[in-house]
Amino acid sequence: MGTPTRQSVFRRMPVDQMDEIEKESGTGALAKTLGLWQLTAIGVGGIIGVGIFSLAGLVAHGDADNPGVGPAVLFAFLIAGLASAAAAVSYAEFAGMIPRAGSAYTYGYVALGEIIGWFIGWDLLLEYIAIVAVVAIGISGYLAAFLEGFGLALPVSITASAEEGGVVNVPAILICLLVTFILSRGTKAFGRFELVAVAIKIVLILFIIGLGVFYINTQNFNPFMPAGFGPVLTGAATVFFAVFGYDAMSTAAEEAEDGKKHMPKAIILSLIIAMTLYVAATLVLTGMQNYQEIDPTAGFASAFSSVGLPVIASIISVFAVLSILTVMLTFLLGVTRVWFSMSRDGLLPTWFAKVDRHGTPQRVTWIAGIGSALLAGVFPIRAVADLTNIGILSAFIVVCVAVILFRYTRPDTPRSFRLPFMPVVPAFGVLSSLFLILQLHWETWLRFAIWLLIGLVIYFAYGRKHSLLNPDSPLHRRQPTSSP
Repeated sequence: MGTPTRQSVFRRMPVDQMDEIEKESGTGALAKTLGLWQLTAIGVGGIIGVGIFSLAGLVAHGDADNPGVGPAVLFAFLIAGLASAAAAVSYAEFAGMIPRAGSAYTYGYVALGEIIGWFIGWDLLLEYIAIVAVVAIGISGYLAAFLEGFGLALPVSITASAEEGGVVNVPAILICLLVTFILSRGTKAFGRFELVAVAIKIVLILFIIGLGVFYINTQNFNPFMPAGFGPVLTGAATVFFAVFGYDAMSTAAEEAEDGKKHMPKAIILSLIIAMTLYVAATLVLTGMQNYQEIDPTAGFASAFSSVGLPVIASIISVFAVLSILTVMLTFLLGVTRVWFSMSRDGLLPTWFAKVDRHGTPQRVTWIAGIGSALLAGVFPIRAVADLTNIGILSAFIVVCVAVILFRYTRPDTPRSFRLPFMPVVPAFGVLSSLFLILQLHWETWLRFAIWLLIGLVIYFAYGRKHSLLNPDSPLHRRQPTSSP
């Protein structure tokens, strides 16, 4: 198969010319300020959060459309984690080769071609914004639980979506705007905040596990799988939301001090730490309280209240808010860097990719933050969570396919990390991701298809013409301008 022409929608971004091509956009450069432990903290911060504090309780308890899986929520996390691990090592190999902003978008562009990269980038714009919204809704639930512990009950009209009996989730909106402000202060300040907040988060989870284990009632583990294995698989598709985050962290590769060396290590470390804590935490949660009585929005707070520890429940609610903020920060960082990268490459207007004097793309940061606030204010948590999962699973499939093709089409490209058992591991990632996608509801597929169709129109109307890989792009005829 020949190399795609530069006019083809399958034209590929050449790895050895990325710097020269991207300089033509005149958008400015991102600041390199992140070390190994800051990158790992961003990864852990993105993985651990709403999965433990909200989705574990939701899947264990069930909702109107899905029966509770009970203690078997542990299996849901393990299945999702296994699928995620196959994708994680694929990301790690690419991150070691191409430490650029954009993550799956950039990897798809380099290995599979522009139209594939576009679809994944367009997909991630929606998915990451939706993730920020999901987490904000989860924090809102814990905030309500905390205030109720002091006898202060916020009215449902301002703490729930219309579908949940309210009007608009005001706390979730305000939380999105707060996180946007923090990220807008620059990557260096964000990295320091993330490192401290993730340390607090891990201490909190270890405290929950260490104390909760003394209140486990083994009778709560019977039945262990009350609804059978089918709902466990559906639950795995939902909690998959909780076992990625390293992909959003990889969007910060260009801001790493040594991306080729540190990115693969940070990706693998973050997933190992997160899955260890998830396994222990889900056992404690379903052992402390019968799954039918777990609060699906504030699981651990309700578990500790059920054993006569309301003060501990209040403490958990406070620190859960802080710890879940790190998830929002990681994915808001992710969407802004994907957006920045697509705009710098000319597929979206370069206006979005302008950075300030601190190397921060302020415009996309605030646009994405406001978009997530709108989603968080009007949609219920499960609908948004499923929407994020279909998009991320699609990105995982592309990355796993891309790493196989790139290993054979560009075998001489230097790799600081080589994933083991090629192509078995990435092939497993493809199959498991496809399997989890098939567990999602048809409404999720419909919303996803509509979003991709909108993206296809934008690509052919704007992106293909303005791409820096198009010799006739207007960007080639424009002199680079300085950042505002």
